[in-house]
Amino acid sequence: MTGMESLRDIAIELVTDTAELIRDRRAELGDLRDYTMTKSSAVDPVTVVDTAAEEFLAERIAQARPEDGLIGEEGTQQASASGISWVVDPIDGTVNFIYGIPHYAVSVAAALDGEPVAGAVINVATGELWAAAKDAGATVTRDDKTHPLRVNEVDELGRALVATGFGYTASRRAEQARIIAGLLPSIRDIRRLGSAAIDLCHLAEGRVDAYFEHGLNCWDFAAGVVIAREAGAVVEHPPLSVSGEEGNVIVAGAHGVQEQLSDQLKQVGGYAPVGR
Repeated sequence: MTGMESLRDIAIELVTDTAELIRDRRAELGDLRDYTMTKSSAVDPVTVVDTAAEEFLAERIAQARPEDGLIGEEGTQQASASGISWVVDPIDGTVNFIYGIPHYAVSVAAALDGEPVAGAVINVATGELWAAAKDAGATVTRDDKTHPLRVNEVDELGRALVATGFGYTASRRAEQARIIAGLLPSIRDIRRLGSAAIDLCHLAEGRVDAYFEHGLNCWDFAAGVVIAREAGAVVEHPPLSVSGEEGNVIVAGAHGVQEQLSDQLKQVGGYAPVGR
């Protein structure tokens, strides 16, 4: 087993145990609206469960890998002394979580010198678990069976099902709507499911053919990037150190369509950063 595979296995254990904590806390609390605050805007929520899950992840990583760094969505920061940093999103898809839509994830990635090299994503509601390590392939585990992942072999953008997401401010959403309107005539269709981490895993599994989104932070995409790449996708993403507030775009897809999607986004003004 390589060092990257060992990091992947740690990520798998972390997301699995954190998902169990989230399910338990959700059952205890009932209506999550009573335990919800907002962050960047009135429609960008965070719950006490997000915070508890990140604290749990931070404690477990500190115990297992005390020299490693940590970057967490809810503000946890730890500098790395080893060159490895963990990038964690305790609940990706918090709006779905609050509304009881079974499509939200724990996402954990290990990054080496600023590049994701291993990671795991689990759909908390369904138990589906995606994982990968650099040069070791990607897998999905569902119903206690593990299968290798491979992107669809699609080579025409007009036949591509494209996943995306939207920001939390009215101005950014207005610009994203304009970009979608320009893109729609050139693709099969759009899917917006509410979790960037799962979107990238769906790309890896062939449930969609491509994915793009503006304004993501590193914890939204780090684990999904490794999984998608190891399944054969081409992924262009902002540096992990760049804030989502800058509005840069991530564009991912099978070899045949990723470049076409990038070119089409450029034509409709969707490749440049989208402001807040």
